[in-house]
Amino acid sequence: MRMVRTVQIGRQPTYQESAAAAIFSPHANCMSDSKPKFLEVYSVLKSELLDDPAFEFTDNSRQWVERMLDYTVPGGKLNRGLSVIDSYRLLKDGKELSDDELFLACALGWCIEWFQAYFLVLDDITDGSQTRRGQPCWYRLPQVGLIAVNDGLILRNQIFRVLKMHFRGKPYYLDLLDLFNEVEFQTASGQMIDLITTLQGEKDLSKYSLPVHRRIVQYKTAYYSFYLPVACALLMAGENLDNHTDVKNVLVEMGTYFQVQDDFLDCFGDPEVIGKVGTDIEDFKCSWLVVKALERANEEQKKLLYENYGKTDPACVSKVKELYQTLDIQGAFTEYESKSYEKITKQIEGHPSKAVRAVLKSFLAKIYKRQK
Repeated sequence: MRMVRTVQIGRQPTYQESAAAAIFSPHANCMSDSKPKFLEVYSVLKSELLDDPAFEFTDNSRQWVERMLDYTVPGGKLNRGLSVIDSYRLLKDGKELSDDELFLACALGWCIEWFQAYFLVLDDITDGSQTRRGQPCWYRLPQVGLIAVNDGLILRNQIFRVLKMHFRGKPYYLDLLDLFNEVEFQTASGQMIDLITTLQGEKDLSKYSLPVHRRIVQYKTAYYSFYLPVACALLMAGENLDNHTDVKNVLVEMGTYFQVQDDFLDCFGDPEVIGKVGTDIEDFKCSWLVVKALERANEEQKKLLYENYGKTDPACVSKVKELYQTLDIQGAFTEYESKSYEKITKQIEGHPSKAVRAVLKSFLAKIYKRQK
């Protein structure tokens, strides 16, 4: 078999490299082919990680990690990972990618999906969540429990194993390490802000405001969900991220809009469609909905919120949702969505690069008026 992936001179290609080469046919660069090829790369990366020479796996530990990976990593929509491939193609003006470029774009996409899985596994524990992606949270499985904390750490460390295996010889390797480290810090810090505003025994709705909400979602969601995939593609394209702060700003704005959508769907979305049962009210989350309700409520309505928000009693949850209906929070969201779309579109159209505009438009198209 002819090797199409780049290998070091003087050594034989590994099994994984040969497998990676076999994944890509001459027609693998079609946009419609992204997901099947992306899923095949997952299998390659998983095999590499389960044969990582840095750790001597037993049969039991290998089976545990494989089960954990299959349960937590590939089950979502995969939009973040696939966006790396799509963004890189657009930055290359739609030109056909080499087999090596396509594999590396897929690998970076999976690093982001691993990143997502790492945070979700731990987030579900801290939130006491029941379901994720239409099935019980990983830690809710009888044989798992709090072992999931260590599993989250394994997921986190595997990101950097993948980067070392496939990007160590690239001129942008250190930039990738710096990027993932920085976004991880931002995401964990955003999670911290979210958690400390919902401390049990210290519930105080007066702490909640639009600036507080924006700060939480900017750091907890926007950087890793929107900026990270594009930043990875920019680095692969040979760009200096310091020259693209305007791109970061637009993507953070999109990420904020995305999280407001998520807050809305947590309350008003169909659990069968979104894949989870919303618990923002019970969890005393600094949700956009409760912030808008506080803005619109009179003193009597604020008292009702203070008395019922953050309680697990279904009757209390129903009272909060009824108040949202009374205050027309759904109408407020529709207005916010329209204004955000207009603002973001204007920012995108002002960017001088046609290729970057195409990347940003592709992101916006994926999330505008989404239902899950």
